[in-house]
Amino acid sequence: MKMLDVSARIQLKNILFATDFSPASNAAVPYAAELAKRYGAKIHALHVRPPVVNPMTPLRSWRAVQWAAKIEAEQQTRELVKSFAGIQPEILIEEGDLWSNLARAIQEKKIDLIVIGTRGRSGAGKFLLGSSAEEVLRQAPCPVLTVGPHSPAKAPQGGEFTRIVFATDFSPESLAALPYAVSLAQECQAYLTLLHVVAEPKRGELAHVPELTRSFTELLRNLVPPEAELWCVPEYLIERGEVAETILNVTAQSKADLIVLGVRQPSGFPGAATHLPIAIAHKVVSHATCPVLTVRG
Repeated sequence: MKMLDVSARIQLKNILFATDFSPASNAAVPYAAELAKRYGAKIHALHVRPPVVNPMTPLRSWRAVQWAAKIEAEQQTRELVKSFAGIQPEILIEEGDLWSNLARAIQEKKIDLIVIGTRGRSGAGKFLLGSSAEEVLRQAPCPVLTVGPHSPAKAPQGGEFTRIVFATDFSPESLAALPYAVSLAQECQAYLTLLHVVAEPKRGELAHVPELTRSFTELLRNLVPPEAELWCVPEYLIERGEVAETILNVTAQSKADLIVLGVRQPSGFPGAATHLPIAIAHKVVSHATCPVLTVRG
């Protein structure tokens, strides 16, 4: 398998931070700010609100409603500028549905990365992300850093990554995320774990555990060239089990603060956009105790 060329630093020139001003959104601010500083990127902070005037709004109230919305937008702009102190973000306050405004911003601002925080859903939907985050994960053409419902309310180390887990099944889609994992590890001088999960053998199948482990470990080693060890000593893990659970367990055991995954183009039901079966990426993002970077293959 061809080695990754790490001589070219990934480019993050424009970062889009999507917010609804909830505590979950606020938890993602330090990560967006830290990445902007590390890569010299411009922050575009986007808030999408429902239309101020709708068919149910009495005509005589339009002016007052629009004035109140203007005052609120000014307050929100000040709040965002304060959140990104020293960075000078571009503030975008828009009306309508989230995705259409987000898609327009991605195109017009040439966005390289989206950062979004989500509270998730409760009750019967406990395995699901919030609907907005799901839509972004499924449709965004660029990488998405999701600060999920189980991530810390306050970013450790101020949003800097110290331990990164990159999980791969060796498909082209999953390997598309590898340059991001390596670049971030280099930028942050972070520990990097490359992980491959082998499904448990079906009944009657032979496991050949030692042979498989050696073979897959060699594949992982070949992904990162020797010069990467000048700034990082990668760890190579081959684990057995259910893929999403194993990724989450390795992340917890290593106390990682970032997971990096590659995903396929979206298809099927919400959450099915993943390079592995049974919505691996979606399950990991929903349950991870740290941010997850998903990169579209």
